[in-house]
Amino acid sequence: MPELGSAEIRVSQTGEVRPDVNPADAEEQEQILHSSMRIGTVSQIVVAVIAVIGLLYLLKVVLVTVLVALLIAYVLEPPVSWLDLLRVPRWMGALIVVTLTVVLSLGVLYFSYNSASTFISQLPQYSATLRQKLGKFRLRASKLENQARSIVEPPNSKQAIPVRVEQPPGITQAISENGGTILEAMLAIGFVPFLVYFMLLSKDHFHVATVRFFPREHRLIAHRTVGSISSMIREYVVANAVLGLLNALILTVVFWFLGIPYFYFIGIISGFVSMIPYLGVFLALLPPIASGLGVLHNSGMLAVLVTVVGLHVITMNVFYPKIIGERLQLNALAVSVSLLFWAWLWGAWGLVLAIPILGAVKIICDHVDPLWKLGAWLGDSSEEH
Repeated sequence: MPELGSAEIRVSQTGEVRPDVNPADAEEQEQILHSSMRIGTVSQIVVAVIAVIGLLYLLKVVLVTVLVALLIAYVLEPPVSWLDLLRVPRWMGALIVVTLTVVLSLGVLYFSYNSASTFISQLPQYSATLRQKLGKFRLRASKLENQARSIVEPPNSKQAIPVRVEQPPGITQAISENGGTILEAMLAIGFVPFLVYFMLLSKDHFHVATVRFFPREHRLIAHRTVGSISSMIREYVVANAVLGLLNALILTVVFWFLGIPYFYFIGIISGFVSMIPYLGVFLALLPPIASGLGVLHNSGMLAVLVTVVGLHVITMNVFYPKIIGERLQLNALAVSVSLLFWAWLWGAWGLVLAIPILGAVKIICDHVDPLWKLGAWLGDSSEEH
């Protein structure tokens, strides 16, 4: 038979004529096929990730409300269990605990609102000092601007005088512009007590039902994973509350000693805000500096700066790892990326929920064999596998 390129003509038993493919060509075609399949798989993964991120953004209000209610339910679970040990029906125990929590929250909100209103009403007393300090900065900035303009522009050039028309802000205008956001926030806050109550009431049912989603051979691992996540969330919230109260107490005493007005209100705000990783130190400095402009000199401002920054550094690098670091075991890079992502996606609530979400992902990766490498990447450098 004559050769046709690199293939040979072969006649089968049925009389069909078909070429014999060169092994090199067959291997090349197989590699092309595998490459196409890999590209298709990667494309599907990218599309799925984009779709999930889009859903997370569109369902922001629902997901944030559910997750916040879940965090509160984990914190309130021990009191409900204690009442259960006292033979109090679970529905009644959950109702008592949720009701007391709502009443306490309303009392704190009322106290905070009154303190904030009084503080804002007395801000004009410090307006002269504030205008004086801002005037110095404006004067220096205008001198630099004039010097730069005299160098760049010719001396005889005529300058147009800018005219800016400003509309005085008002409460009515703010409400009209942000009415939709305010309504969504009020609806979400109104749903939280009911969600917490039903989560506490049906806690055992949801736990068992979640485990039953998995095959029988994986239910033990699922049970341990859910239990570890529950313990992590509870310890995380309680530890943050305890450290926040400790920081608030120390800052309140320092602000009282420095003579800052409304030191009790400012100290509580700075103490809890400083618990936000990385960004909390900057946010915690704003209330005492704004309140102390009229009464503090340079030494007082320096004392506020050293106290807030030093307390934040000690809390986040000494007490924070000791209390909840053993449970989370997350590295700083993973925490930073998580904070950046969830803050971009959900705003301020993303900063609150970022670390519990990352800790839950880490626990899941530690209990699932195919994902242990991702868990090792998320873990602390001191953690051994």
